[in-house]
Amino acid sequence: MIDEAFAKVLRELRVSKGFSQESLAQEVGIHRTYVSQLERGLKSPSLKTLYKIAYVLEVPLSEIMTLIEKQQEKKD
Repeated sequence: MIDEAFAKVLRELRVSKGFSQESLAQEVGIHRTYVSQLERGLKSPSLKTLYKIAYVLEVPLSEIMTLIEKQQEKKD
């Protein structure tokens, strides 16, 4: 499922960049519980939110999408 793949990618990127859920949420301008929901695959971000997350994490949006695709392939 795409939400689960995104959840795993987001968590891995967040941790590798040294952000807590709270600090990422603050930088992006969203609530910490929303970051938690994204990382558990319970919510899907809007394109605008996804762009903001990519910007804060300093990762191109295209790279995030590639990582999601690779994560999906592992499950298939």
